[in-house]
Amino acid sequence: MSVDVSKILRTVPREKAFYFFTSIGNYTGISASSLKEFVEKINEVNVKSLEFHLYRGDFEKWIDEVLQDKELAEGIRRLQKVNLAGEVLRNQLHATVSRHLKWLTSQI
Repeated sequence: MSVDVSKILRTVPREKAFYFFTSIGNYTGISASSLKEFVEKINEVNVKSLEFHLYRGDFEKWIDEVLQDKELAEGIRRLQKVNLAGEVLRNQLHATVSRHLKWLTSQI
């Protein structure tokens, strides 16, 4: 499977960025326009926002459709099945995304 690393790692326009909410209509004021920024924001955003988006499938959808990274989207889908919450969820999500980001940057 060939992966277009430069496409996955690019910064997307503002209208395609990921916007973090804690619930419908409650924007946190935090967004991410790249995978690198996304991994940083995982540690900043309210954990309720991570729970909200993970279980709605928002993270995997953005990563799959906007960044076009099927492999990472699948990794996040696997996290959903484990029913994590709170700081455990934050740590696992951060570890999953940063490990993948490190792998991608080693491909350049």
